[in-house]
Amino acid sequence: MDSEARDIMVEYGQFLFQRGYAVGTAGNISLKLADGDILATPTNACLGRLTAPALARVRLDGEQVSGEKMSKEIAFHLALYRARPDCGAVVHLHSTYLTALSCLENLNPEEAIKPFTPYFVMKTGRLPLIPYFRPGSPLIAEALTERLASGSACLMANHGAVALGKTLPEAVDAFEELEETAKLLFILGNNPVRYLTAGEVAELR
Repeated sequence: MDSEARDIMVEYGQFLFQRGYAVGTAGNISLKLADGDILATPTNACLGRLTAPALARVRLDGEQVSGEKMSKEIAFHLALYRARPDCGAVVHLHSTYLTALSCLENLNPEEAIKPFTPYFVMKTGRLPLIPYFRPGSPLIAEALTERLASGSACLMANHGAVALGKTLPEAVDAFEELEETAKLLFILGNNPVRYLTAGEVAELR
């Protein structure tokens, strides 16, 4: 049975909503069940008002088994699970600071945030960037699986960010650290920043 996983999804959906990382019906989360199926948020669902029965149960090939209609963006979740057998959960949100960051021009696609705190490095490693694609485009899945062949997070131009984890709590923790790092970046503004050296980053990794 997947009842425990459904309860975890509802709990963490409420947490993300209460923290202000999800607004309205934007964003989606998913996790891999023990049998390989995926439990995902349905389309137009508010993370703060999820209910266990409404969650969509989906096969890795995209066939929906139960629950309300899955979000169109779950397609890139499924692509990530297929490409990364070590992935147990995906969190995609349009949180304020990460979305603001994703709208800036001239970001380094290899490293949208240059490391300046050890916690960013330890939780996410690095933050590459994919170009803008319309929500629901199959090109998102292609770009994300290429960028996330390794690593646990990616910024999506003009769209937000995605974080992976072996478990949903791990993915949520990674996303929360990402959002806090983006917030710090905006607070620092044009002030000189002491970035971590390559040696310091290597030591943390």
